[in-house]
Amino acid sequence: MTELAPSLVELARRFGVATSYQDWSGRHVVVAESTLVAVLGALGVRASSEQDRNAALIADLRAHWARPLPPTIVGRAGGQTRFWVHVTHGDPAEVWLQLEDGTERGGVEQVDNFTPPFDLDGRWVGEASFVLPTDLPLGYHRVHLRSGDYQSSTALIVTPDWLGLPEKLATRRAWGLATQLYSVRSQHSWGVGDLVDLADLALWSATAHGADYVLVNPLHAAAPSGSQEPLKPMEPSPYLPTSRRFANPLYLRVEAIPEFAELPKRGRVRQLRDEVQHRAAHRDSIDRDSAWAAKRAALKMIHRQPRSAGRELAYAAYRAREGHALDDFATWCALAEKHGANWRRWPKSLRHPYAPGVAEFVAKNANAVDFHRWMQWQLDEQLAAAQSQATRAGMTLGIMHDLAVGVHPNGADAWALQDVLALGVTAGAPPDEFNQLGQDWSQPPWRPDRLNELEYRPFRALIRAVLRHSGGVRIDHIIGLFRLWWIPSGAPPTEGTYVRYDHEAMIGIVALEAHRAGAVVVGEDLGTVEPWVRDYLLLRGLLGTSILWFEQDRDSGSAGAMAPLPAERWREYCLSSVTTHDLPPTAGYLAGEHVRLRESLGLLARPVEDELRSAAAEREGWLAELRRVGLLDDGPEDPRDAEDPERVILALHRYLGRTPSRLLGVALTDAVGDRRTQNQPGTTDEYPNWRVPLAGPDGQPMFLEDVFTDPRAATLLDAVRAAITPEPA
Repeated sequence: MTELAPSLVELARRFGVATSYQDWSGRHVVVAESTLVAVLGALGVRASSEQDRNAALIADLRAHWARPLPPTIVGRAGGQTRFWVHVTHGDPAEVWLQLEDGTERGGVEQVDNFTPPFDLDGRWVGEASFVLPTDLPLGYHRVHLRSGDYQSSTALIVTPDWLGLPEKLATRRAWGLATQLYSVRSQHSWGVGDLVDLADLALWSATAHGADYVLVNPLHAAAPSGSQEPLKPMEPSPYLPTSRRFANPLYLRVEAIPEFAELPKRGRVRQLRDEVQHRAAHRDSIDRDSAWAAKRAALKMIHRQPRSAGRELAYAAYRAREGHALDDFATWCALAEKHGANWRRWPKSLRHPYAPGVAEFVAKNANAVDFHRWMQWQLDEQLAAAQSQATRAGMTLGIMHDLAVGVHPNGADAWALQDVLALGVTAGAPPDEFNQLGQDWSQPPWRPDRLNELEYRPFRALIRAVLRHSGGVRIDHIIGLFRLWWIPSGAPPTEGTYVRYDHEAMIGIVALEAHRAGAVVVGEDLGTVEPWVRDYLLLRGLLGTSILWFEQDRDSGSAGAMAPLPAERWREYCLSSVTTHDLPPTAGYLAGEHVRLRESLGLLARPVEDELRSAAAEREGWLAELRRVGLLDDGPEDPRDAEDPERVILALHRYLGRTPSRLLGVALTDAVGDRRTQNQPGTTDEYPNWRVPLAGPDGQPMFLEDVFTDPRAATLLDAVRAAITPEPA
């Protein structure tokens, strides 16, 4: 490969773009010049020629010296935070603080800085350094600078040094259920699990079995469907939302909206629900589109219903709190219903929130825009009710939400935040042992430079929103807050590179918002991870993720398949579970269905017999480990293990109890003996991803009411509770 030009290497370094990396096999890979040029272009930097690169380097240097203060200063509570200021050389620099509550603080000390001054168009600019006081409170403050007649200010974010677990969990461990909410249908929901179902699931698991949380799939908004063409069917993947800040109205329980009680046509609403339930009873997959079409019609009727004065005040307060972000989202939804869900194909006058045609559209379609605003208010209320019921039932955490990595490239956030997102690239993952061609998630990543310039306000708002009504958040691919694989548009995933983010700022903001919400943060840190990253998360008090099937003893030295990692060597600060949504429930995994499914879909890279032997060796390794620790009968393999997976599932979850992990997770599918996976990576429509309803061992769909009386579920949940409950002295 041709050696990279020094100017390109330096330019990439300044913008956090990797020019080389170590792949999953340990091989050193030099990034192609074309990739670097495209990625820098997505950051607004021209780099295709030596002249362009030199001009960009000079412009970056000048921009640095022209800035009186850093765009954002991030520090940790109790620590020393140093920052620079730029003033005319020789002029005094007065620095003070304005705290979040409005009070002013001094005590900012100047320290030595021997950087030579810089000639900026004939004005010599000097650099001074200051150190902040170590006793600053947590929060979003401002640093002010005065030099002569000139004044400037910038954001100061003071974050917790350590987040950890809520005080109630300081001396004990906790467990909870993990579920895909859409799959958990009750006799009263509209063919799709909803927020009242979530509240009922939390209430049952807490009061009957002592659960501390329920972890749900991302409830982010999907593009509207079921109204006008040319809209496509609703995107089933909760990990490819149109917006991460706002929620999917598909999860609303229509009858729980207060104005429903005053609706003259309640009979028509019930008829719509009955029709949806009848269709759902004759399908073996979740039909979001017909459910949403019926629910949308009912919600339209309720939206037209007059509200009391108190309810109007509550709606006004919600709109004021959410501000222009809510208006932008509702506007996009109304525009999508008229022009389709891909904003890049809209008339040019509508392709940006501040484009000239948008205000005119809103004025002419005020009711349509308000309908989408109003639905978000209803979601906010029902999310709050679910969390309130969960904690009042005794849960320490309550609802734990899931934050997806990114958003749909054609959706609401990509339209509203296009000035903060890199639209010429997509996020993904480099090749690894399991995906040797890499992955392209099609999602536009944050621009780290724009986040910094905007004081991280879009990111702050996102984290605050997902934590507003929850006791915790699982962050999918939390490694993306450190570095993310960027792929130039039109290129395969193998031709991407890493782009660095300011993890001190990103993780610090997550910790600050979680601290304020009294919430726990779980980072999904599976896959290829730089070793220091897991150490950093631990030192900041964020939990990692452990999946039993992936916990292998890499120091075992055994031939063939690695032995299971002994329970006592698992990580303490993590959420541990047997399975995850990208694998079959444990009953299916034990039967090798993850291999047979991939074989049927043409996803295997080697003969199916080899894969089945490998899966059998893995299974036998875990059965041997369960026998070693006395959780299965000692001696040769008990034939009941294969015939009765319930015994093995019970033993595997009891094994989790022997780990030091602070949080344990139980998949609801495991509790009821379900076998079908929710998502098969590497497929879209080849498999009904994210459309599989909850079912029992016989494959027949189960209602939530059936779960509440299922002896299998009661046995497993009580076993997990007992496994982490200390025996009385």
